[in-house]
Amino acid sequence: MGTDNGSCHDCDRLRRVADFYRSVLELGVQQEIQPLLEQALSLIVGIAGARRGYIEIGEDGDGGEAPGLSVAYGCTDDDVQDIRASFSTGIIAEAIATRETVVTVSALDDPRFKKRRSVRRNRIEAVLCAPVGVENPLGVIYLQDRVEPGPFSEGDRDMAEVFARHLATLTDRLLILRKQRNEADATAPVRKKLRAEGIVGRSAALARVLEHVLLAAPLNVGVLLTGPSGTGKTQLARVIHNNGPRAAGPFVEINCANVAETLLESELFGALPGAHSTATRKMDGKLAAAEGGTLFLDEVALLHSSAQAKLLQFLHSKEYYPLGGTKAVRADVRIVAATNVDLSDAVARREFRDDLYYRLQVLPVLVPSLAERLEDIGDLCSHFVARACVTHQFPQLSMSPGALRAARLVEWPGNIRQLANCIEAAVIRANGEGVLVIEPKHLFPERRGADNTGVSAQVTYQEAMRRCQCEVLRRALKETEGNVSEAALRLDITRSHVYNLIKTCGLSRQDG
Repeated sequence: MGTDNGSCHDCDRLRRVADFYRSVLELGVQQEIQPLLEQALSLIVGIAGARRGYIEIGEDGDGGEAPGLSVAYGCTDDDVQDIRASFSTGIIAEAIATRETVVTVSALDDPRFKKRRSVRRNRIEAVLCAPVGVENPLGVIYLQDRVEPGPFSEGDRDMAEVFARHLATLTDRLLILRKQRNEADATAPVRKKLRAEGIVGRSAALARVLEHVLLAAPLNVGVLLTGPSGTGKTQLARVIHNNGPRAAGPFVEINCANVAETLLESELFGALPGAHSTATRKMDGKLAAAEGGTLFLDEVALLHSSAQAKLLQFLHSKEYYPLGGTKAVRADVRIVAATNVDLSDAVARREFRDDLYYRLQVLPVLVPSLAERLEDIGDLCSHFVARACVTHQFPQLSMSPGALRAARLVEWPGNIRQLANCIEAAVIRANGEGVLVIEPKHLFPERRGADNTGVSAQVTYQEAMRRCQCEVLRRALKETEGNVSEAALRLDITRSHVYNLIKTCGLSRQDG
């Protein structure tokens, strides 16, 4: 009789194990990570006979640092907070740090954990905690207390480890898909229709600009690029030229700020001998040089009144007069202009002709500052590092996470131009030290502070506020032993805001 009962017990066990593995395989059909985790937790809790269970996967594969990808079973909100607190110190921290499954008969009696307040408060007994992923844990499976008396068995441990390995593969695939969706290149659709190889970035702000450029490029109408200095207006003018019917013709650029007012007209329209003191021979202007192509007038707001009148005449008639000439010259040239000032204000002050303003800005394109496309800074940094290495024939360098974080934290009033110059200088400094990784000190050698981030000691108001936020957060994490929920409560902000600040400030819960 006893043998029959034993055989039945073994049969039940084998059947449950077979059902378990079949269910594990069925998890692979899930295409969203949250339903996968819910189904997975229900499965492992049932097979191990646990009263409580918890699974958390870090969104960036960081062992649970990122919020949102977690599920709980049989747990109150306080239980979840206690479990999450052990990511920094405790059972979960040990499982992630050692990359090995932690099994304890009684956490209350285990010298490794019995001093934890949550263990004493909740009188935690049997625990099984397995890291999800071995080489680089993505998160953990945490099982606490059993429905039946006694500890988790070696069989429970074996199945939990097998389950964790399968879960790591499944979640890694879904995390990649999730990241690809979240970091989708907003510019991809328009780039399929527009040749814009020199324009770096994938932000929605940049996508909007490229959509306007795509609209303007094939048309023979005035385009006015506006926006702060250093935002890449010249590059966008080239994209307009390269994607239009004049792409085979020349692209000629003149910066009105770099030419003396007395010489600007001759630079634009040319001059005949004797037209002015330096015109000793016939001089062809930029309009003639741009024949069949595009003339880009940068800083067009600085054109003086006489040049404005002559440019307006050309836009009306496609004819102009060189200085000192009495015969009109015809030219087939498209005009693209740019300015970093508000031309409508200049018109109101009678510093710029209203009729010329309206003629130039048939299709206005507002180019965003770098502060409006912060998500592009990483791509821009990589681009400028690679370019500088090629220019100076250096071995390929890369930016450290700290350097990227510093680049995102500081303000760039000079926008992309300032960032490019800073990165080139950092590449030269790093190469001079014989290192292959650019650190914050290479970006801001004269501005290193106590926090070694490279952020200026003479900070702007916004920078000072960010640094203050980071320091307040660091203290809150220290006082709460890394408990994010408690830190959020003390700071009177949401948990998600705390996680965002942790990421922005480059902190972790252990920094508390």
